[in-house]
Amino acid sequence: MKMLKYTFGLMLGALVFLSSCRDFVDPNIPYSDFDTGAYLRTIDRTSTTFNYFDMASSTFALTLEAVDSEDGASVETVDINVQHRRLITGVGLEYTPAAGPVTVKTISASDFAPNADSRFLRTSFVITAAEALAAVGLTEADIEGGDVFEFSVELHDKYGRTFNRENVSGNIAGAPFYDSPFQYFVSVVCPSDLAGTYNFTQSDMDSPYGSCDGTISGTTTWTSATATSYTVSDGTFGFFDCYGDSWGSGSVRISDACGKLTMSGADKYGGAYTMTVISADSENLVFQWFNTYDETGIVTVMANEGKPWPTGLR
Repeated sequence: MKMLKYTFGLMLGALVFLSSCRDFVDPNIPYSDFDTGAYLRTIDRTSTTFNYFDMASSTFALTLEAVDSEDGASVETVDINVQHRRLITGVGLEYTPAAGPVTVKTISASDFAPNADSRFLRTSFVITAAEALAAVGLTEADIEGGDVFEFSVELHDKYGRTFNRENVSGNIAGAPFYDSPFQYFVSVVCPSDLAGTYNFTQSDMDSPYGSCDGTISGTTTWTSATATSYTVSDGTFGFFDCYGDSWGSGSVRISDACGKLTMSGADKYGGAYTMTVISADSENLVFQWFNTYDETGIVTVMANEGKPWPTGLR
């Protein structure tokens, strides 16, 4: 019995030793068409969104690691393909070009290099929004917030095989260790940064319940409620106070959908609020608010020093 335990211990130790001498990855990768193969582990997603307000500076950038039985040396080229996608209400997804993805960048074997963290070869690449637009035949004027650029990757090895999103297994694509989806979705996002306390003036106020002639001024605080909406400290911007009432427990929000501002919510009486932007530049945002009690006012909100209003507000 002691000998059996001793022998089993030796075998277990040998297995641990052998395992420690290898990377955890087994090059026998379960592709649908191949018993062995290669994949591209995603090491770093440096940039995976395009800024709607700054397409000129937007990029898609990754660091990829080639994993195969030759430590990445079987890679010959990697094609990065792209296709534009938009969801149209009541219609579905619209793709450009309709015929399918087009190649926007090709990475060669010489672009892969050794690194200090693993035995496999790595490469980094950057694709600008301008390059993606040119590839799919669109311009900045064609883009809307919420659009998506679908980037798909094809790895061609020196044995004539191709690895892509069509033949990769679910484990390779989705498991955190492998992290090799062979496709990346780059959304056109609309960052919003309107939170703050601002000075304002208000004129042309009207109400069936009271009057407030001339112009009033004060401060308004916009507090972030979500990534693109802000709770306003007073939905009447001082009008209730001006004719002897008070804002109290009302809750009104201003939402920013890629520069399009809308107002929602209600005051303490249940009156609903909307707004129409009259004009906007870097210094002043001018809009008219309305509620369901036929009250209204035109408000000019001044930008804070060092923080101009973003372009494109409407």
